[in-house]
Amino acid sequence: MPTVPATHPIVTTEVERFFSEQSPLASEVASFRPRAQQREMAMAVAEAIRDNAILVAEAGTGTGKTFAYLVPALLAGGKVVISTGTKNLQDQLFQKDLPMVRDALKAPVSVALLKGRSNYVCHYHLELAQSNGLFKTREDVKHLARIVNYAKVTQSGDKSGLADVPENAPIWMHVTSTRDNCLGQECPQHDECFVLKARKEAMEADVVVVNHHLFFADVMLRDEGVAELLPACNTVIFDEAHQLPETASLFFGESLSTSQLFDLSQDARIEALSGAKDFAALPVACDELDKAARDLRLAFKKEGRLAADATQNIKDFAPTLKMLGEKLKNLTGLLEKQAERSEGLENCWQRAQGLVQQLKHWQDGDVPETVRWLEVFHHSLQLNTTPLSIADIFKKQISGHPRAWIFTSATLAVKQNFSHYQNEMGLTEARTACWDSPFNYQEQALLYVPQNLPEPNSDGYTEAVVQAALPLVEASQGRAFLLFTSLRAMQLAHEILLAEFDRKNLKYPLLIQGEGSRNELLTRFREHGNAVLLGSQSFWEGVDVRGEALSLVIIDKLPFAPPDDPVLAARIAELNRQGRNAFMEFQLPRAIINLKQGAGRLIRDENDRGVLMICDPRLISKHYGKRIWQSLPPFKRTRDAAEAAAFFKKT
Repeated sequence: MPTVPATHPIVTTEVERFFSEQSPLASEVASFRPRAQQREMAMAVAEAIRDNAILVAEAGTGTGKTFAYLVPALLAGGKVVISTGTKNLQDQLFQKDLPMVRDALKAPVSVALLKGRSNYVCHYHLELAQSNGLFKTREDVKHLARIVNYAKVTQSGDKSGLADVPENAPIWMHVTSTRDNCLGQECPQHDECFVLKARKEAMEADVVVVNHHLFFADVMLRDEGVAELLPACNTVIFDEAHQLPETASLFFGESLSTSQLFDLSQDARIEALSGAKDFAALPVACDELDKAARDLRLAFKKEGRLAADATQNIKDFAPTLKMLGEKLKNLTGLLEKQAERSEGLENCWQRAQGLVQQLKHWQDGDVPETVRWLEVFHHSLQLNTTPLSIADIFKKQISGHPRAWIFTSATLAVKQNFSHYQNEMGLTEARTACWDSPFNYQEQALLYVPQNLPEPNSDGYTEAVVQAALPLVEASQGRAFLLFTSLRAMQLAHEILLAEFDRKNLKYPLLIQGEGSRNELLTRFREHGNAVLLGSQSFWEGVDVRGEALSLVIIDKLPFAPPDDPVLAARIAELNRQGRNAFMEFQLPRAIINLKQGAGRLIRDENDRGVLMICDPRLISKHYGKRIWQSLPPFKRTRDAAEAAAFFKKT
């Protein structure tokens, strides 16, 4: 194992100096203001790095947590890995925040960006795509030509660098590699590989920016290059760390999807065209596997999640799953006979063997302390095995070599208590710290809980929410987010609002999640300046609209996860079996953290003003309601509709 280079001792006064009135940051960053919370967080991060400690830190909106961890991390020296919630945040850190802090500190550090392999053009698959000519639309052909030209001139091969081809264009699936279909050292284009180049740059850099999916995929699968970085790493920082329990659960389990089977058969067909044209049985077996995978999906009438035990009530599930296994084994046997004819066919055979084993694992279902479940999507189905707890697995992953681990977000604690997060992540020995937002919520914002709304599970609840919200939408002259806990409620509210806007002759542009990408909708929302946007889960976090364009956030219900979710149901049952209170220890803290994310959309800087309207009467009527609103920023509170509407008239 490589020796971890020693970090420079961080002088406390040096960290403090960078958050004072005379800070070099003040000249580099126009919006920089000295904030006690930011300085204190930076000091806590510096001490954790010095001591190779684990720190769990919540910093309210406006604290400036990015600079608070970047400054001590860069001053300390050594190798730093920073993991963010999304690729967008990755790009912002790499392109904007890190260069800004590096320049202010005059720190001679090198920085690299590392994404999952599906973000980089693959020379081998690009060549295959050109030669097989299987594309059906003109758009695909046009995009392929652009990617071919891009691959000749790009240094990184990162698909985000080619603006002319949308990131969700179908063509990308054919010209990038996956963990399954990468040929590794057997690839004839190995020396030109963009993925390997990105990994090499990451190995040589002082600071590497990744995202959570990449980090955990790699920790478990050793496939994406992060595992190679960790032995030489002094500090790991997780930003947006509230997302980690969900992401870690995903990767610490196992999943097999019909999409993987479709990909296998498609790749086997393409490889057969170039390496085994004379073996007619292979494409036939691919077609049979495709049909079996489609039939398995069609055994289910609707989308959603269900426990494995519930499939006993699905008449066609058992026979179609058995047929799928037979067709997969048949294709595997045929691929074995042809494997020596090309590297690509050898790779398909190895993949098929792995999928046979995964399917057998799921069918056997004898893994202790896990839950087996299915998720049915529009065009695919996924068989999952998820651990009931990730705490021990994650604790084991981060133990071993001494290094600092920093976990930070605006939403990790419940009333400044981190025990829920620590228990869930196996961080019971961690240091914890919490800093409130520096914004003046008493003056800038109002929390409004309307009176006389029905119970959230009653018929007509969404209609009642919309009717209660309409006077505030008019008072704020649009400029509103309506956030829903389900897509069905969001769509119903949209229909009601369309009719009400028409009846009242209200001219506010009405936008709804799904009409375009999140970024497109946010751009339109900002440009209109008086729009009303309806969103579900993807708009509860990671959305930043500053200024008057957003002055009202309405939340329909407290965001408790649906109790029939198979993973949640299994975890609740296990906690209750242990004699613990699953609601207070698990369900409520998770709902509070989600609510804090949604509420955090309202006040984004020191000049923002607005009303947060939470419609759910349980915030007042239930014994746990006080715990919820006490975990929110210190809003002034009201139940008076007239007072809430009058807030918008104040200057």
